Amino acid sequence: ARQRTWRAVVCILLHAAPVSPARPWGATAEMLTKFETKSNRVKGLSFHPKRPWILASLHSGVIQLWDYRMGTLIDRFDEHDGPVRGVYFHKSQPLFVSGGDDYKIKVWNYKLRRCLFTLLGHLDYIRTVQFHQEYPWIVSASDDQTIRIWNWQSRNCISVLTGHNHYVMCASFHIKEDLVVSASLDQTVRVWDIGGLRKKTVAPADELMRIPTQMNSDLFGGGDAVVKYVLEGHDRGVNWASFHPTLPLIVSGADDRQGEMWGL
Repeated sequence: ARQRTWRAVVCILLHAAPVSPARPWGATAEMLTKFETKSNRVKGLSFHPKRPWILASLHSGVIQLWDYRMGTLIDRFDEHDGPVRGVYFHKSQPLFVSGGDDYKIKVWNYKLRRCLFTLLGHLDYIRTVQFHQEYPWIVSASDDQTIRIWNWQSRNCISVLTGHNHYVMCASFHIKEDLVVSASLDQTVRVWDIGGLRKKTVAPADELMRIPTQMNSDLFGGGDAVVKYVLEGHDRGVNWASFHPTLPLIVSGADDRQGEMWGL
């Protein structure tokens, strides 16, 4: 039988000047770099915050580290069993996190060139993973219809966000506020208030002893993370939602071929 060969292509686009001052959103872009690798599909990407590096997570289960200025492959990481859908660099530590179809979240040290540990708890494919900007947290979204928040220093799950009734396609922290946004195939975007979780993180040591009890309440939708808004307007499953970095806005995109802008 003839075996089909696939090429996964990652392209870096250079943002150019706007078409006109009257239409700043009508900007043009030109391709800066393109590099190819043998795999079915590229599932996730992440820029390094300081170095000219990009991580590419592949359907083949491999994570590749590229230098996009030189267009060269620096390293590869291969411990997931199946496609890796989410990958994300830490902003200051030599770490990145990945999540895959094997239900596993892995935290890696790229200087040591190995996986440090694996976080277990999700019961289905993991779609996205992200580090918090300030706290030692990771947020993950899964097809098991939950969002989980993990403390990567203590290596345990500190909150389970339940409420979606279909696959959760993405979840991310707000860059400044105690908020998480998630998008689901249940056609909704949800905004979660995690202020209680932050307060628990900075609580005195004697209060931290009660974390397991508080986490159990999260399993039933209470405690440290609560739904603040349920945004309904899409007619089909929502694939992505993201906070604006400075304005009180959320953008979402769905299978109804619509992009929606939401004000908070």
